[in-house]
Amino acid sequence: MAIVIRLDEKLHERRMTLTELSERVDITLANLSILKTGKAKAIRFSTLEAICSVLDCQPGDLLAFDPTQPMQE
Repeated sequence: MAIVIRLDEKLHERRMTLTELSERVDITLANLSILKTGKAKAIRFSTLEAICSVLDCQPGDLLAFDPTQPMQE
């Protein structure tokens, strides 16, 4: 996927577990895992906003475009 998810790095910076983020954002651990591993096909702006609010970051801190990665169809 040409979009790279940097959620793991931001969680490490904030010394927060995926479980803690799941509880604070009120999103299932399974759905956050799908996002973290880059298997998600989409993300709602409301979800992105909630994650950014809890992690005190910008969307660009979590998502990056890497043209060397193959695009998914």
